[in-house]
Amino acid sequence: MNDTTTNDAPFSDDDQENHQRFLAEVKQSGLVWGLANEDGWAVCPSIEYEETDVFPFWSQEHYAQALCVEEWSVYQAKSISVEDFLIEWLPGMHEDDALVGTNWDAELSGMEVEPADLAKSLSDE
Repeated sequence: MNDTTTNDAPFSDDDQENHQRFLAEVKQSGLVWGLANEDGWAVCPSIEYEETDVFPFWSQEHYAQALCVEEWSVYQAKSISVEDFLIEWLPGMHEDDALVGTNWDAELSGMEVEPADLAKSLSDE
């Protein structure tokens, strides 16, 4: 494995590389990390598609928690098991025509992935 999957290394400028890191680390840990509060989960408008929501998720707790600043200070990092993510979350996001953001950086920039594509990638061995 190359250095981009080292747990504490900063994210790359390459969104695809960060996405691959997300896949590798989630498969290894069995957890996906999102941002939640008493009102629900953090969601952003898509940069790529008009009137489409994106739910950002990270492969490690400290990546997610690092985004809990300024207007997002109302959120806390919360884990979801990969099993629940695959069975409940991704099908629900697909039904809602939402996308998944993987390992977004501090500027909330990164890949926007179709839930079905992410499910397939996470299920592949």
